[in-house]
Amino acid sequence: MRKVVVWRSAMIPASETFIRNQADALSRWTPVYLGATKTRSTLARDTDITLFRSQRDPDFLRLRLFGSSPALRRALAAQQPDLVHAHFGGDGWLISGESARTGIPLVVTLHGHDVTRQPASPGAKGIRHRHNLRTVFGRASILVAVSEVIRQRAIGWGADPAKVRVHHTGVPIPAGIPDGPKRWDVAFVGRFVEKKGADDLLAALATLDAKAVFVGDGPLLAEMRDVARELRVDATFLGARPADEVYRVLASSRLLAAPSRTAADGDSEGLPTTVVEAMALGLPVVATRHSGIPEAVADGRTGLLSDERDREALAANLRKLLDDPDLRTSFGTAGRARAGAEFDVVAQSRRLEDVYDEVTGQRE
Repeated sequence: MRKVVVWRSAMIPASETFIRNQADALSRWTPVYLGATKTRSTLARDTDITLFRSQRDPDFLRLRLFGSSPALRRALAAQQPDLVHAHFGGDGWLISGESARTGIPLVVTLHGHDVTRQPASPGAKGIRHRHNLRTVFGRASILVAVSEVIRQRAIGWGADPAKVRVHHTGVPIPAGIPDGPKRWDVAFVGRFVEKKGADDLLAALATLDAKAVFVGDGPLLAEMRDVARELRVDATFLGARPADEVYRVLASSRLLAAPSRTAADGDSEGLPTTVVEAMALGLPVVATRHSGIPEAVADGRTGLLSDERDREALAANLRKLLDDPDLRTSFGTAGRARAGAEFDVVAQSRRLEDVYDEVTGQRE
């Protein structure tokens, strides 16, 4: 079997189950997980290969400043992969120099903030992000965008349209839907950052008689707990949880809310994985018309969409589904069918392997 190095500089945050699920589902290619530093998370594995003990390592500093690292070069030489697949544009740039020097073709997946917030940053930081992004655009054989919106953003920053492919990462599709009592009315799963819109959800929930559960961590978690108390929202905050527990929480909820929005600094989603995970479990979704969400959620068939930051419309959509069990069942059934047909991680990873085959065929 051919070998692909899956590169993520921080190996690997708990919120990035999509990277694990995708690579673990490969059948014709063997993934080797390679990173710069190890992140303590529920996704970390002893088999992950990391190069540096900390971000203060001089060789890691050299990699971040100049895009070169003897340690990374040695690791690639030792693994002898047929391909490198990097996640996020910035990480793609980090490995692109050594990938080019060793003659290993590179595929880079663009997820969201790497082609929204980062290159739009002001001053020297933005100049550097744009330079690095355009460099990796040139070095990569294929650029994978997780949604059409992200594809267009990449092209807007200078990517060759012929190189940029939309590929939905996919999620595991359970064989059946867990049958059990519903503990919560509304579930939210995601990092507590501005673009996730947790404050919009709390404001909407304050107008409803509903029990909500929030899964995830992030810099705004403490603030959102305070907002929930101030608004007297019946909300349970569970913090970050392993993937299997997240699935149990979703299965114990009546619907998923994903009120994503563009942050003040331009940060945007690609296509939130939790939206598709909820659909795979037969949950209807209440979300916003943000980035790639409408590529997954069919408004009026698998969920209800509203404009970003429209708290009244968000509350109305939540109320409509919570008040109508038959509509929830109808949307949930249609959503599960859509997830299975278009977002099954096994089928999507096979399509990704076709891209790998194409790239290495070009190499030969």
